[in-house]
Amino acid sequence: MNLLPKIVASIGLFTLALGSVNAQNKELVVGSSATYRPFAYESPSKEIVGYDVDIIKAVAQKAGLQIKIVNTPWTGIFAALNNGDVDLVISGVTINDKRKQSYDFTMPYFEARQLIAVHKDSNVKSLKDLAGKKIGVVTGSTADDTASREFGKTNPDIRRFESTPVIISELANSGVDAAIGDNGVIAFRVQEHKQLKTVNDPSFPKEYFGIVVKQGNKALLAKLNSGLSAIKADGSYAQIYKKWFLAEAPVLPAQ
Repeated sequence: MNLLPKIVASIGLFTLALGSVNAQNKELVVGSSATYRPFAYESPSKEIVGYDVDIIKAVAQKAGLQIKIVNTPWTGIFAALNNGDVDLVISGVTINDKRKQSYDFTMPYFEARQLIAVHKDSNVKSLKDLAGKKIGVVTGSTADDTASREFGKTNPDIRRFESTPVIISELANSGVDAAIGDNGVIAFRVQEHKQLKTVNDPSFPKEYFGIVVKQGNKALLAKLNSGLSAIKADGSYAQIYKKWFLAEAPVLPAQ
């Protein structure tokens, strides 16, 4: 009786099974631009930390994924995904129709909008209340566009600076009466100044951040969505949000 074909077949099946296990246990490379505090940035010990980092670690744990986070410059982050240098991206990426033409997104993990910062004794309740006040914005930002539409692009009360930390510093030192910027960064920076508070204008449009994978990578997308659903359900998501933004987590849409 010739056992060789059976032995060869058995070896083949074992190899396929081993390959499947290895594929499942493959360490996934996560691209994140570690220059966007508090979403992702380098600690003094050069460890990548931040809100995005905590989210993807919690999602991976729930989904049974092994990950390695790599500091990937924003300017090349989508090229890295296209080339296979990274398997997924979490880096404050706004979900929009244009990007959906080239990439697949998970359900949202962050609600992005503009946010106003003022002194705690301020009576400002909305953007319109800033008429006649000195407003700090980052040059060319969404906040710059928002203030320009409301008050006029050449309005001398709109004071333009190079970064969010600078406009918050100007506000803290009374160089401006208010600052407008991305909610995550503004809320985080305001924590550093006890005399300041944030004001949410409901008229500001909402956008959402999602985790990005190559278009068509449905298996990985399903695992990431499963992990996101799990951390939202067990309270982990709310804890991470509160840790970084000292606020209750918003209710996010399913898609």
